[in-house]
Amino acid sequence: MEWLLSDDATVYDHLSAGHGLCWVHDWRHYAKLRPVVASHLRALEEYRTEYWELYRALLRYRSSPSEAERVRLSEAFDRLSRRETGYDALDERIQKTADKREQLLAVRSLPDIPLHNNDMELAARRRVRKRDVSFGPQSRAGARAWDTFQTIAATAAKLGVELFHYLRDRLVSPETTPSLAERIAERSHLTPQPAG
Repeated sequence: MEWLLSDDATVYDHLSAGHGLCWVHDWRHYAKLRPVVASHLRALEEYRTEYWELYRALLRYRSSPSEAERVRLSEAFDRLSRRETGYDALDERIQKTADKREQLLAVRSLPDIPLHNNDMELAARRRVRKRDVSFGPQSRAGARAWDTFQTIAATAAKLGVELFHYLRDRLVSPETTPSLAERIAERSHLTPQPAG
C-alpha cells in the first residue's frame, strides 16, 4: 500500500487509509499555546516532554519493529491523549491529537514511513524563495529549467557532491564522471536505469 505523509491541512481530509500525519506539524499547534498561569505552563511542559519521548520511541520502533513494542506504543499514545490537565486550551489540543491517532501512528503498520515531512517542506521552501526573489520564471521552459536545476542541486547536496565541481566534471569528462543516478544506485546497491 502506498502511503502519503502530510501535515493536517483540510485538503487531505478525504484520505483515509494510507495517510500518515507529520508529528512536527501536529506539535506546531501546541507551540502556539501561550499559557500565563504557572500550572498551565507546567502542564504544557510535562505534556511536551512525554510527547517527544513517545516520538523518539516511535523512531526507535522504525528501526526494530515488534508486536510487543507496537502494542506498548499504542497504549502510550492512548494514555497521553486521554490526559486532562485542567488547562482548557491544552486539553482541547490533546483531544484533536487523539482524533488523529491512526494517522499519527501509521508507522506501526509501515515502519518505513517517516514521522515528519520537514525534508520535503524544506525543498519546497527553496523553490518558493527563488520564485519570490526572481519574481517567478518568465516562461514554461524557464520553470522547467528551474525545477531541473533545483532538483540536481538538492540531489547533489544529499549525496555530498559539490555541485559546481560535479557540473564541470560532467561537461568536461562525462565518461569518467558518474551521474547522480549512478551515485544513487551505487549507494542503494541497485542497477542504474537509463534515462528516458
